[in-house]
Amino acid sequence: MDFVYNIKYTKCNGVNMREIKLKARAKINITLDIIGKRDNGYHDVEMVMQTIDLYDRLILKKIKKNKISIKTNLCYLPTDERNLVYKIIDYMRTTYCIKEGVFVNLYKMIPVAAGLAGGSSDGAQTIVGMNRLFDLKLSVDDMLSIGSMFGADIPYCIIQGTALATGLGEKITLLKPFPEVYVLIVKPKFSMSTAVVYKNFELEKVKVHPKTELVIKAIEEGNIDYICESLVNVLETVTPKIHPEINDIKKKLKNLGADGVLMSGSGPAVYGIYKDKKQGEKALAIIKKERGMQFAYLSTIYNRKKD
Repeated sequence: MDFVYNIKYTKCNGVNMREIKLKARAKINITLDIIGKRDNGYHDVEMVMQTIDLYDRLILKKIKKNKISIKTNLCYLPTDERNLVYKIIDYMRTTYCIKEGVFVNLYKMIPVAAGLAGGSSDGAQTIVGMNRLFDLKLSVDDMLSIGSMFGADIPYCIIQGTALATGLGEKITLLKPFPEVYVLIVKPKFSMSTAVVYKNFELEKVKVHPKTELVIKAIEEGNIDYICESLVNVLETVTPKIHPEINDIKKKLKNLGADGVLMSGSGPAVYGIYKDKKQGEKALAIIKKERGMQFAYLSTIYNRKKD
């Protein structure tokens, strides 16, 4: 299973140095259901997940100095041991006795703290990149195991595509590829803490749960109309109460011709599904003129390639 899209060799001070470039793609939730809470406070979930073609870029390079160095385009993003990419590299260097240092150039395009798994996807591709860069010969299961240590969404972000995530989110079942549609991602200027959203979630107050099995069947049949009618995220019982603007964005996208709208993850990013590209482009142009919007992007569905 080839997750790396490009490997090339450069020269640094006359020494061959391999570098690996990766795309860390965002995800959206087609459904998000919470079916229980464990004694340790963690929630059991059931989610239909989908990768989209909005991505961060990572470049991993070997360096002679015995250190981890991260460069990013966001001045507020930590580049030390607080960074997930740093933590994963540090763990893998220690676990697999890697003596060389690693330089990472992380160019963020996925909004931070938006419910789009940008950080998890960066972490996932870091595992993939380290495996290739140092020829660790890890299996997919090995990489999934590492990923689950650092975040529930990371295993899915390694696999990508259309999948059902259960347990804490780390148990992945691949599904038939999602129909080809256009996805308009909109993020307001504020961000949300996933921990805060889950802390305020009350399962007994949820009146509408997603019909996960029927949605999966609709995906198998390519029935995009049913899918769009059945988009449900139970965390919408929490985040929009804190930030009512989320419901305003949903209404706006619906009025701009979206076939279906939903908040992704714990928010605050909202997406609209468009079957018609021109309609999506028109909606994007209008949304970009709106005040209070930090990010708007029209993407496509990204489905896994066959092995």
